[in-house]
Amino acid sequence: MRSIKDYLTLLLKGVAMGSADVVPGVSGGTIAFITGIYEELLRSIKSIDAEAFRLLFKLKLKDFWEHVNGNFLLTLVGGIAISVFSFAKLITYLLATYPIMVWSFFFGLIVIAAIIVARDIDKKDWKALLAGIIGIAIAYFISEAAPAETTEAGWFVFLSGAIAICAMILPGISGAFILLILGKYQYVMEAVHTLNFSVILIFIFGCIFGILSFSRVISWFLTNYQSITVAMLAGFMIGSLNKVWPWKVVDTFRLNSKGEQVPFLDHNVLPHQYLQQVGEPQLMEAIMMACFGILVVVIIEKVANVFKAKAE
Repeated sequence: MRSIKDYLTLLLKGVAMGSADVVPGVSGGTIAFITGIYEELLRSIKSIDAEAFRLLFKLKLKDFWEHVNGNFLLTLVGGIAISVFSFAKLITYLLATYPIMVWSFFFGLIVIAAIIVARDIDKKDWKALLAGIIGIAIAYFISEAAPAETTEAGWFVFLSGAIAICAMILPGISGAFILLILGKYQYVMEAVHTLNFSVILIFIFGCIFGILSFSRVISWFLTNYQSITVAMLAGFMIGSLNKVWPWKVVDTFRLNSKGEQVPFLDHNVLPHQYLQQVGEPQLMEAIMMACFGILVVVIIEKVANVFKAKAE
């Protein structure tokens, strides 16, 4: 049984997950993992099964709600929704205005989160090491993929939601970045900002389809191959650092749906190269923001451990 205080804490965790999910390169699954709700999240999603629909169709609403851990899911999804609808505009502004600071913060956040995830590997053997290396390679390859120009048809928005949500619940893989690769990040963010409900609903239905199917897959791997799975997830996080490297030089631009010129393709450079090609690299400020990102994760983990200890 959770108290009102517990639900407020859970709501804040949802807000944190939603904030991470709208940033290309940062995963809401990472936040769920370090705040101690990842396994319960997977179990709750898995519980939306044939038995749940049987209870629902028989109008046994109380039994249905308890079966799917409804209070947990509703609170968490509410926090995510609050964050997405309020944070989408803010993060777009911050990335455009203070890109080095924002990316530095998330760089530090992902570094410490990867260490925390790797710490949970049960058997640190050669299989786990190999899985971690493979995870790094896959994430790096994905992060190097160029964003595609894709159709805005409903079926592709649905498919994008199904694929992106799978990434959103994996620590280390950013659903927002998958949307970027699929060419639908800006499109979905603008739909949220302008309250284009036709696009939003199609995307949500795609997310529901994807999460109900994929949660069972990742849960099975965590149950049967914990060390290899967690090691690969940690590898994904390390490989994704390529995407959130703070110093980037834009190679090409494109026009968005408003006719505005925005960056399209870029590549990473070292701070001194950024100084030569673009301008002030803000190195000290970037280091401070990365340290702040590390501190935030450490505090979140400590607070989560305190609540977990009280619950036990």
